[in-house]
Amino acid sequence: MSSTKNVFISHHHKDDKSVSDFTALLSGKDYNLRNSSIRVNAKNRERLENKQVPRQTLERLLRMKIRWAGTMIVLIGSQTHSRKWVNWEIEQAKNLGKRIIGVFMHGGKDADIPENLEKYGDGLIGWNSGKIISALEGEDVGWCTSSGETRQPVTVVKRIECQ
Repeated sequence: MSSTKNVFISHHHKDDKSVSDFTALLSGKDYNLRNSSIRVNAKNRERLENKQVPRQTLERLLRMKIRWAGTMIVLIGSQTHSRKWVNWEIEQAKNLGKRIIGVFMHGGKDADIPENLEKYGDGLIGWNSGKIISALEGEDVGWCTSSGETRQPVTVVKRIECQ
């Protein structure tokens, strides 16, 4: 039986291929992800890089897409921590009460973790389909280092479920 989840995958846009790899990893486990994050073609990327899209327009679009998702996944690669939009997206997810899970991409290191993931995240795991599915199902998956060792979160985020 297949399961479908609405997610927002926050990532550095140079890691777009990893978003496809991530969704393929879970589709192999009969898990269908409906990803609302922005993935742009070359022409639109040029418009974004040349700042032809007003910041307010982009922020409004991203907030709508984050609001639609049940969970935010943050793919952590070598440059993720330095991307201002990734930190902004994480803060918006926190403001909207979304579950935020970090996932180390292959080659991701502890130094690559975005500041706001450390502040507001609910878990940090490796590239492991079982752990990712557990996180999407709302289970406590804990925090790990890039080498897979257990670690403590920097900030404990308390979530309360509505009845």
